[in-house]
Amino acid sequence: MTDDYLSRIGKLIRDARQHRGWTQSQLAEALGTSQSAVNRIERGNQNISLEMIARIGEALDSEIVSLGYAGPMHLRVVGGRRLSGAIDVKTSKNACVALLCATLLNAGRTTLRRVARIEEVYRILEVLGSIGVRTRWINDGADLEIVPPAELNLETMDTEAARRTRSVIMFLGPLLHRMNHFRIPYAGGCDLGTRTVQPHMTALRHFGLEVTATDGMYHSAVDRSVAPTRAIVLTERGDTVTENALLAAARHDGVTVIRNASSNYMVQDLCFFLEELGVKVEGVGTTTLTVHGVAHIDRDVDYSPSEDPVEAMSLLAAAVITESELTIRRVPVEFLEIELAVLEEMGLDHERGREYAADNGRTRLVDLTVRPSKLQAPIDKIHPMPFPGINIDNVPFFAAIAAVAQGSTLIHDWVYDNRAIYLTELNRLGAHVKLLDPHRVLVEGPTRWRSAEMMCPPALRPAVVVLLAMMAAPGTSVLRNVYVINRGYEDLAERLNSIGAQIETFRDI
Repeated sequence: MTDDYLSRIGKLIRDARQHRGWTQSQLAEALGTSQSAVNRIERGNQNISLEMIARIGEALDSEIVSLGYAGPMHLRVVGGRRLSGAIDVKTSKNACVALLCATLLNAGRTTLRRVARIEEVYRILEVLGSIGVRTRWINDGADLEIVPPAELNLETMDTEAARRTRSVIMFLGPLLHRMNHFRIPYAGGCDLGTRTVQPHMTALRHFGLEVTATDGMYHSAVDRSVAPTRAIVLTERGDTVTENALLAAARHDGVTVIRNASSNYMVQDLCFFLEELGVKVEGVGTTTLTVHGVAHIDRDVDYSPSEDPVEAMSLLAAAVITESELTIRRVPVEFLEIELAVLEEMGLDHERGREYAADNGRTRLVDLTVRPSKLQAPIDKIHPMPFPGINIDNVPFFAAIAAVAQGSTLIHDWVYDNRAIYLTELNRLGAHVKLLDPHRVLVEGPTRWRSAEMMCPPALRPAVVVLLAMMAAPGTSVLRNVYVINRGYEDLAERLNSIGAQIETFRDI
């Protein structure tokens, strides 16, 4: 077999293994081989017989592996159906990837509960595994156990997996405490235009980190004589920038003040987790964080990340666009209050249950019932702001909601260079979305949705918006190459089917 086919087969085996919730060691045991052999197979570095492919397929109960390369995944959507019943919000993608990066701070065992089983998490796990961190799914694949080695081996890092996620940038904060020199690949992820990493470098320079970017890698050197002497003022109130600064401050033996910090949901979850590690964090939920760091952390910790407000918004939008009555359970309401206030002004008919605590004991949840509503376009434009404003990741859902409202809605997505452009893909499904410039669109409603076959936008939230619009469009639509949706949502098609959608997953033969 050629190296290209070996790599393709290896990726299929890896994906099938992770979908089953097995470690490489568990697959090796089932095959009667070694973990290192499985690792070589998955990386495309070992010849593999048809007999072995068949054995792997049988062990993993995966016909895809036995057939070889199956191509990208597509969705076939029969639209025009009403949703009904109730659905639970899953744990936060962005919190989970931050917590996985944070486990590098801890010499002890970390158990994370109800971790999102999504591609973004899998990519981080691949990177962690390649540098020596032991991870395994436990409790029938519901929870994740992480045990770091005494010494990390960054020379063996799976750079391909690292390049497919922006989250790898959050390795900088923990790694600067573990080694004086290291390198990681450029951060990847969604195609959202140019996003500078300079705010990360500016923040981490206070801890002695200097980074040179060459040949697709960040080459890092740490000067141990440098430590924060005054408050760190972030030049951008970004989520990952704040998280990186927190990760660096957590093992700085002293007090670090971080100003202009994000107070968004994933940052709060990270703060709660750091407190479990023995790091005191003052000001959680505000824009000034005071971190009392600990030079060495060795604790066995058990933590439950909170629910995902963006997934909650996705499900809310699904109900609105399909004119359905739907109950969305375990909604982290404090991170959706502005969105709900705007929707109330637009005429949304909904009911909130009593508040209760998430499994982390801190985040406030409610059960939310959405009913069919006659919506009017908002008077003011829709635009994101740092928490507690409209979440940047929730803005695209307002494009689809505005498409079913009466009137004109201006949406200003000022953060990303070209994400607004992808919202014009709704026009192929019958919407009237006019691109005013790379950051602004004007949406005219209401819309008579129509079915279409189209490629999935390369950005996560616009891709889901297109899927939701297809659910509202009578007839059969096809959305091709939906990897980007699998990056951020676990079994989304299957879960939407459980409340009345009709979505079929298929591959080209």
